[in-house]
Amino acid sequence: MATSRLNKTERSWVMYDVGNSALVLLATSVIPIYFKSIADGPVMVAWSYAETVASLVIALLMPILGSIADMQGMKKKFIVGCVGTGAVACVAMGIPTSALAFLVVYVICSVALNASFVFYDALLVDATTDERMDEVSSNGYAWGYIGSCVPFIACLAVVLMRDSLGLSLQTAMQISFVITAVWWVAFTVPMLRNVDQRHFKPREDHAISKAVRGIGSTLRDIWSNRGIRNYVIAYFFYIDGVHTIIKLSTSYGSDLGIAGTQLVLALLVTQFVAFPSAIAYGKLARKHGTRRMLLIAIVAYLCITLFAAFFLRTAREFWILAISVGLFQGGIQALSRSEFGKLAPKDHANEYFGFFDIFGKYAAILGTFLVGTFTAVTGNASLGVLSIAVLFVAGFAMMLRVPDSKASTSEK
Repeated sequence: MATSRLNKTERSWVMYDVGNSALVLLATSVIPIYFKSIADGPVMVAWSYAETVASLVIALLMPILGSIADMQGMKKKFIVGCVGTGAVACVAMGIPTSALAFLVVYVICSVALNASFVFYDALLVDATTDERMDEVSSNGYAWGYIGSCVPFIACLAVVLMRDSLGLSLQTAMQISFVITAVWWVAFTVPMLRNVDQRHFKPREDHAISKAVRGIGSTLRDIWSNRGIRNYVIAYFFYIDGVHTIIKLSTSYGSDLGIAGTQLVLALLVTQFVAFPSAIAYGKLARKHGTRRMLLIAIVAYLCITLFAAFFLRTAREFWILAISVGLFQGGIQALSRSEFGKLAPKDHANEYFGFFDIFGKYAAILGTFLVGTFTAVTGNASLGVLSIAVLFVAGFAMMLRVPDSKASTSEK
């Protein structure tokens, strides 16, 4: 049985989750509230469409970039490029004073951040073994949740105490963006130093053209493997709701009239709840199976969505929602990542994770688009939230058709 102690390579890989999670937390809590302060009227529609554009760019780029990154020594180079671009864009978000300019910079930052996740996720196969993937992946999300609280609390203190410090809201946010960018870069360094790309394809001439030609072949390989095919279809559906809830919860709460301080503090509690929950999910997956734990999480998210649509109206109910999300968010994301890592060929991990990310990002495009469109047409944000519940049902139905990971790798 695998030991629960992480080795140096695994710990270094986990550290990147600690670094990037600071920006993820800021983007799902404070940034939408700040955007509301520089925009006119309700922000949920504009924010939904901005997230849709960012997700679409990632979905179109990642299969090609992923194929190139599978070549010897390329994964970490792509991570450096993504983190460098994202950190600069993060700092630059403190400059614009108009809503449109801010959204443009935010989209650039979001694209860089989410692109780095693909290369980072694919590096999991180099950092550990199949037997330890569930636990290592869960530790990544767990320590990401708790670690992100350190810079986030510092940013929150600057924003909430800005009057006593003699700062404007924009200046306080500029400081927050700098803190977050520095944290992200600092916790990227251990992974770059200590995790080597052990699985790769030989470097080739004309890599870009070969990568483009190879997209069709990879798609055929994915589709011909019944285990992977059913899994990515299930993932397409259920991760839609997960990403949409993460990205739009603060905007949804703002449009319901819940105070920004209450929203931010509730989401901070989510991080603390998610820390032990994500680790527990990794241990439970080792005992009961990854697929079974994913099914439980999908059902839980369906219940959370229905609660948000029908009952969420006050700050107290938002706190209940935030705690409930914390119990399952890390688990469903961590096990989704590790399960696919076990299914994908190791020397084509980036290429496969590129397509895996397409399903996740296109699902996110669908979710944010549905919420934004239903809200705009009906004028009722609750109906927008309700529109994604059917995707959890579809994801659950498809997950029932996914064999256990040990069997699915050989079934075609």
